[in-house]
Amino acid sequence: MGHLLMVESWVGAMSTLLPRGIRDGGHRFTFLTRDVHHYLRAWRRPEPHPLLGAENVLTAETNDVPSLVEHVARLQPVLGFDGVLTSCDYYLGAVAHLAEHLGVPGSPPEAVRNACDKGRSRLVLREAGVPGPAFALAESTSGLREAAAALGYPLVIKPVDLCAGMFVRTITSDAELGEAMRDLAGFPVNARGQRRSTTVLLEELLTGPEVSVEAVTSRGSTTVVGVTDKSLGGDPWFVETGHMFPAALDEATERAVSAVAVSAIEALGLDDTVTHTEIKLTPAGPRLVEVNPRPAGNQITELIRRVTGVDLPAVHAQLAAGEAPRLATTASGVGSAAISFLLPPRTGPIARIDGAEESLAADGVVDGVFKEPGHVAGAASSNNHYLGHVMTTDRRPGAARSRAEEAIASLRVVYTEDLVGA
Repeated sequence: MGHLLMVESWVGAMSTLLPRGIRDGGHRFTFLTRDVHHYLRAWRRPEPHPLLGAENVLTAETNDVPSLVEHVARLQPVLGFDGVLTSCDYYLGAVAHLAEHLGVPGSPPEAVRNACDKGRSRLVLREAGVPGPAFALAESTSGLREAAAALGYPLVIKPVDLCAGMFVRTITSDAELGEAMRDLAGFPVNARGQRRSTTVLLEELLTGPEVSVEAVTSRGSTTVVGVTDKSLGGDPWFVETGHMFPAALDEATERAVSAVAVSAIEALGLDDTVTHTEIKLTPAGPRLVEVNPRPAGNQITELIRRVTGVDLPAVHAQLAAGEAPRLATTASGVGSAAISFLLPPRTGPIARIDGAEESLAADGVVDGVFKEPGHVAGAASSNNHYLGHVMTTDRRPGAARSRAEEAIASLRVVYTEDLVGA
């Protein structure tokens, strides 16, 4: 049984799925964070907090990589870590440095840095010939305007170091570019207290459906577990409104997107990791959006587990412990699994969500949760502001998506202000 060091985590579904995967793989873990209250404040569920499953909960400054490496090196003779991992994008780089220093499995720090920085990733993948959008990088509004003039609107503007679709939007004019830059300037530090890069990425707007390739790379060899489809909404934003596994693709398209993902993983130099690679199916063929060197979020890994039996958070732990990944599929009787998210129609405090109980009792629904009354809804501009979700399964391939979407469509969000004077 291996002892894994988990450095930070997300506070959403992966906060439960990764500890479960570690436990189911026969391992134990110590949790290391700069602020344990970040996780305690976010827990609003009746079941025990997942950190109760940790052998130790330790605190250290996880945002200072050199001091973190020194701190863990002092812990190593006492606690004996066999591997190190995280599910949080903002600490993937720190974990890579820790793995290198401890001599345990993991991707090289430079590979992780190139994958996590969207600008560096674009440069590396262009050099390797991986198909992607035309793009430009700049730090100033004037530099971006020059780049926009060369590329031509419409474009997509992205911060190079955020996740969950934050501040990613379509822009169609210099005025919208200026507005986007002002918004970014007002967010100089991310949610974990890390100062953000001033570099901004402009990309050609890719058209067509989006999918993600879920893969596992171990000892230099990559295995594609499957392809997930994605539903997007919230124009001009790119909010993920749902997913289905497996994606309803013909064999030729599935082979093509898988090949693009594998070539990107190899070009970046990632190894001993689970990857989540997003790709657009454009009229000119598959074009890479980004490579994430960690398991997919938004419960995509749970969709995969329900269909194939492969538990990618558990595989993430197996790789960190130096084990061969267990990727054998099992007959589940499930042909497709899907999740659909409830987006807030507008901002403000929620009084109730009508139809929630009925949607969770609908045929094929296997999981779901919604925000409690009193929750203050944010803007539907990223994946951080969902009001809930419904997960469905169906024995038929491609059929689970419509069930999930119908369940969400039956809901009505009632705001507190709607009841004033009623």
